[in-house]
Amino acid sequence: MGQITPPGGPNAKPGINPRDALDMLDIRTRRDTSELAGRTDAGPDLLHYLATHSSAPTRAAVAANPGTSAVTNRLLADDVSEDVRAELAGKIARLMPGLSERESSHIYAVTIETLECLARDAAVRVRVILADSIKAMDCIPHDVVMTLARDLDTVVAAPILEYSPLLSSADLMEIIACGQVSEALAAIARRRTVDGDVSAQLVQTLDVSAVAALLVNPNAEIRKETMDLIIDQAEEIGAWQMPLALRADLSARAIRRIAGLVGSSIIERLAARNDLSDATRSRLNRELRARLVEERDITESGGERRNPADIVAEARADGRLDDWFVEQAAQRGQREVVVHALAALAQVDPAIVRKIFGTGHAKPVVSLVWHAHLSMRVAFKIQTFLLKMPSHEVLPARAGIGFPLPRDEMRWHLSYFNISA
Repeated sequence: MGQITPPGGPNAKPGINPRDALDMLDIRTRRDTSELAGRTDAGPDLLHYLATHSSAPTRAAVAANPGTSAVTNRLLADDVSEDVRAELAGKIARLMPGLSERESSHIYAVTIETLECLARDAAVRVRVILADSIKAMDCIPHDVVMTLARDLDTVVAAPILEYSPLLSSADLMEIIACGQVSEALAAIARRRTVDGDVSAQLVQTLDVSAVAALLVNPNAEIRKETMDLIIDQAEEIGAWQMPLALRADLSARAIRRIAGLVGSSIIERLAARNDLSDATRSRLNRELRARLVEERDITESGGERRNPADIVAEARADGRLDDWFVEQAAQRGQREVVVHALAALAQVDPAIVRKIFGTGHAKPVVSLVWHAHLSMRVAFKIQTFLLKMPSHEVLPARAGIGFPLPRDEMRWHLSYFNISA
């Protein structure tokens, strides 16, 4: 039997390897298929075929194609490839505005089902893309928005919590009550508008970042009682002090209370406000001068700042923690020294003393001095030199030396601060 002559004759050069030829054909086919999958005029039937019979890159192109039918989109929402589902999540939001008006009820229902499926996707990346795409839309079903808002991954929940117009105050309060992490609470605090109920519940969490974000939000409504709670804690939470001082809606009373808690630099900020009455500005300037004296006097010659608690502890150890010590500290405006001295003598927490000073009222101050077994003279010096109370608000001594309040009344004032006398 004769030998078969290859095409081209016996002298022809060897052709391309058959395996290489098939690989080249496969690459070209995939490229052409992906290009076809991206064409908006390819037709829904062809796109559906490619979504069910092609490689992941081709299916991703179909998922990104705005011409893909609602049924095919729903199919791709369950695709095994995260890249495919991510492309779909980025596209689906662009289809939502006006969808119910221009499409049939069946197409609308299938599209909503696709949204719901993506909102529950196992991949964080897919949920993040979806949340970021729909965060500001008002045409998304409420259930889908709430699913994303409650997401345990903050990167998913935060955009919805901060921007979605579909979240009511009741929704936000429910989410806060569920014990969300700090980043989620701060996102709520940054919303374009935050009503008084939501602000109150945020402050109740005492989350440092969330309350700080609330304070710098000019559109957050903070009621008087809510602001009082913030100020009560601001002595111990430095991150709240400057945002507090910069709030535009502070009352004169709140400004005076804040000045009694913060350092000289923040009092300077308060005193620079343009909305102060002459009386409040004068009081702040007196407070500032006293605070500067206090900060100077508790600095040792070497420049190292002494802790007021250490100063008081040293005086107590030396037997000097008495009327004279507290009176002199009050006259020098050494507020924290007086706070720690009264706390030690009355056996209460320094935070309670600061809270009493922060009320701006004479009666609880006088009652605390009485409970600390100090004289009314000390109470008078604290009112005038340290707290800078106006003369008409100062509670003077009875008969020159005695406490002006009955003991039962002083016990009542102290009980308001959980002090048993």
